Amino acid sequence: MVKVVAVVKAKSGLGRREFLDEWQIEHPVYVRRLPHIRRYTQSPAIDHRKQWPYSGMAELWFDSIDDVKVAFAGTEAEAMFDHEHQFLESVEWFLADEFAVQL
Repeated sequence: MVKVVAVVKAKSGLGRREFLDEWQIEHPVYVRRLPHIRRYTQSPAIDHRKQWPYSGMAELWFDSIDDVKVAFAGTEAEAMFDHEHQFLESVEWFLADEFAVQL
């Protein structure tokens, strides 16, 4: 398995509740349409007195890099990116393997 790890920043001026509604309720509709996606998680930054550099992180799992290429080349991804522009200031991402460390 390979995953896309994305760190996201909400648009300035967008309240936390508005951001979370767009990201957690509206956005999964678009992500679910991506071909070959196996799993999707969101990790919103905890509301804190400290201003975090990012509003949260998302992880999208696929079976292979080729599946990632297919998912992000289609019209489903275009619709997802269009929706992201409505509530995200920035998205930075990379492809990763996951390695579980024994504790």
